[in-house]
Amino acid sequence: MNKVRVANCVFGGSRLCLIAGPCVLENKEISLIIAEDLKKLTDRFGVGYVFKGSFDKANRSSIKSFRGPGIEEGLNILSLIKRKIGVPVLTDIHCINQIEPVSEVVDIIQIPAFLCRQTDLLINAGKTGKPVNVKKGQFMSPWETKNIVEKLTFSGCKKILLTERGTTFGYNNLVVDFRSLPVMRSYGWPVIFDGTHSVQQPGALGCSSGGNRDFVPYLCRAAVAVGCDAVFLEVHPDPEKALSDAANTISLSSVRKILEQLIRIWDVVKKNEYKN
Repeated sequence: MNKVRVANCVFGGSRLCLIAGPCVLENKEISLIIAEDLKKLTDRFGVGYVFKGSFDKANRSSIKSFRGPGIEEGLNILSLIKRKIGVPVLTDIHCINQIEPVSEVVDIIQIPAFLCRQTDLLINAGKTGKPVNVKKGQFMSPWETKNIVEKLTFSGCKKILLTERGTTFGYNNLVVDFRSLPVMRSYGWPVIFDGTHSVQQPGALGCSSGGNRDFVPYLCRAAVAVGCDAVFLEVHPDPEKALSDAANTISLSSVRKILEQLIRIWDVVKKNEYKN
C-alpha cells in the first residue's frame, strides 16, 4: 500500500484521517468556524485533518440552485483557511482551465464522481504533482477504478486517492457495497469513504437532491470496520440552512461522537491486522 502524505495527514498510515467541511463554500465566516472547530477536534484525537469545500457546484439539479462563490473568491477562502487555521485544503475541479489556479492553492485536487472517467481531466490534474482524489462514479463498479489509477499513473501522478460514495440503486437512491473498499484498495492506493454523499438521494426532491443524514454514523462505522484509510464528511453548523446538500450534511456538533466511535473501531481493526 502506497502512503500519501499531505502536511501532517498520512493517508494509508497508522491513524485515521478526516476530510471534512461544507458541501459548498458559502462565506468566509462559516468556513472558518467549521475549519477551526474540526482542527481542534482532530488535534485532540490525533486524527489527520483536511478541510474541504467547493467553489462551484457545477452539477446542481436546478438552474436556480446556489453554485458557490466562484473560483476567485473560493480560492481566497481556501487560502485564508490554510493561513489562519493551519490545515491543508481540498477542492474539486470541473474543467481543465481550472487546474492551474486551483493547484497553486490547494493541497489535494479532487475529481467529482460524474467526471471520474474524463481522461484529459485526470491526466492534467495528475501532471500538477499534487495528490489527486477521485470520487468513484455512482455508475461505476469498484473494479473499474483500476482504469482511473492507470490514467493517473500514466500522467506521472505519484499521490492517488480513491473515494467510495455509493452506487446508483434504482431511481433517486444510492446504496453502498462495502466490497468496494478492499477492491479499490487492492490497486495500491489509500481509499476514502464518503459518509455523507453515500446517503444522498440524487434529484429526489425534483429541483434538488434529498438524503437521510441519520444513516451517516452507521455507514461510517461499517466502512472503518471493513477497512478504509479516511472518512469524508460534509459538515455545517446548521445543516438545515446549508446552501447545498442540506439533507445529507451532518451538524458540526455531531462530529465528535462519530469520530470517537470510528477511532475505537479503527484501533480494533488495526490491532487485529497486526496480529494476523
